[in-house]
Amino acid sequence: MASPTRAPVLALKDVRLADGAKPLFDGVDLALEPRVRACLVGRNGAGKSTLLKILAAQGVEADSGERSVQPGAKIVYVGQEPEIAGETLLDYATAGGAQDYEAQAALTDFGLDPDKAAKGLSGGETRRAALARAFAEQPDVLLLDEPTNHLDIFAIQTLEEELAASKCAVMIVSHDRAFLNRVTERCFWLEHRKIRRLDRGFSEFEAWADTVLAAEAEEGRRLDKVLERENAWLARGVQGRRARNEGRRRALLALRNEKKDRQSDQRGTMTMAVESSGVSGKRVIEAKGVTKRFGERTIVEDFSTRILRGDRVALVGPNGAGKTTLVKLLLGELALDAGSVQLGANLEVSYIDQARMALSDKITVWDFLTPGGGDSIIVRGQSKHVAGYAKEFLFTDAQLRQPVTSLSGGERNRLLLARALANPTNLMVLDEPTNDLDMDTLDLLEDLLADFEGTLILVSHDRDFIDRLATSTIALDGRGNVVETPGGWTDLMDQNPGFFSAVRAPVAVAAPKTTPSAPPPPKKSAKLSYKDQRRLEECEALIAKSPAIIAKLEEALADPNLYSRDPATFDKNMKALDKARADLEQAEMEWLELEEKREILAAG
Repeated sequence: MASPTRAPVLALKDVRLADGAKPLFDGVDLALEPRVRACLVGRNGAGKSTLLKILAAQGVEADSGERSVQPGAKIVYVGQEPEIAGETLLDYATAGGAQDYEAQAALTDFGLDPDKAAKGLSGGETRRAALARAFAEQPDVLLLDEPTNHLDIFAIQTLEEELAASKCAVMIVSHDRAFLNRVTERCFWLEHRKIRRLDRGFSEFEAWADTVLAAEAEEGRRLDKVLERENAWLARGVQGRRARNEGRRRALLALRNEKKDRQSDQRGTMTMAVESSGVSGKRVIEAKGVTKRFGERTIVEDFSTRILRGDRVALVGPNGAGKTTLVKLLLGELALDAGSVQLGANLEVSYIDQARMALSDKITVWDFLTPGGGDSIIVRGQSKHVAGYAKEFLFTDAQLRQPVTSLSGGERNRLLLARALANPTNLMVLDEPTNDLDMDTLDLLEDLLADFEGTLILVSHDRDFIDRLATSTIALDGRGNVVETPGGWTDLMDQNPGFFSAVRAPVAVAAPKTTPSAPPPPKKSAKLSYKDQRRLEECEALIAKSPAIIAKLEEALADPNLYSRDPATFDKNMKALDKARADLEQAEMEWLELEEKREILAAG
């Protein structure tokens, strides 16, 4: 651990910044000494990413205050949405001045082929490439904003190892508790526009923060009592306007301003609830000898499981291993190559899957929450105005008319949760629900799921979230092997050491050529053909627009007098509805198969 007496390599002093009329930072002091591993913690909207950009000098300047950097120090920043440029990943990784051999080694460590084209990367590949380039440049300070987003557990573990081996100082913004527990030794807490510092790792942060908040609450109660007494004094009048009384009046006004300041800093409170749609059968899913292949690749082979009412089952494995495919197989939405799946009685399934949610550029938050139109939404059997329901998930009135594409990742995730949780369900399927959520929202979601009376299937790379919730964990290694273990991620790894050993095998990198040679044979395409890519895009477009079409037809057919009034229109709408549902089902199946094909090609 770095000594606190060492001169900082990067520091901020008395930094102030306003977002319009709203102050964002008010006298922030922060310092990073060499080799310090620190995290920056705070609620969504507190300004963590903005502060990181000020530290990195990345397009944001403070209104006042000082930013100091040790002479010659190299600072590297990896933002939430890195842009990858160049012909190959090696071109990209060396563009910041890294040596070829350093860039090749870093890319290989993160499981990437240096010769891979820099375009058409998945979210996980983009993140790994950006991290590889950052480490290859051997910075003195590394600033990371949500570095674990889109990474599978094994890439996160690689990142942990790289940080442990690096000599740089690090500042991290992340919602991943397990990751922060492993890599940090100092916490900076951005709260009430200032920074508080804890010289211990994140594992001790929450207990410390609770103590600080309790002390602040007590101070707030004391202030309220003083304010109440002074307000009563002022109401009786200031006799003679003597200097002593004038001073007391000024002190009262200062107290009022202090309370107003405290109230303006109070957190918004998100309300989450989910209602079970009724008791399902005790046996929810019975799978026997399930096998599925795509071409020559085996996704699942001879896997059996029984999921009972109330179980919370987590699915884990590397990106592209087939977790989503297994979910579809267990739900009976994808044909088996062998085996059988039997679903229980009275199932009402709610599926939240960010990756499959194709959103139009023009759809607004209001439209998304009310796909059938109107200004209300049925929430667990009760009609609510869309604005009131949106506020429960921290959306403002102004955001209701904004396009969904303008929302941040965390806001999009909250929007998906809002629509899904409006419907009663007894089988909830969550695919990466923790992405971009702050820790307060994660705690709320965890509490909701822990109290949920139905059954949960969870696909996640968040080890801490899995450990807190799962009653059993199903692991896929991407080679057809599947194992199920009671408990969470930690239990899985304790009871199945070596199960993922092949997953983290390094990518083979050809030795640099020093003499001319014959042209290499053409590489197998790592992308979909033009025809397949076009069909994938067509499926995405159809999946995006079909729900609105189906809802409109269902609304027309809900008219009890339509058949007697206009039988031809009734018949036409019925046929159109059947076709729309069939087209949507076909598009979803094709989309899934094409996505699996794309992942297989990308994996080489």
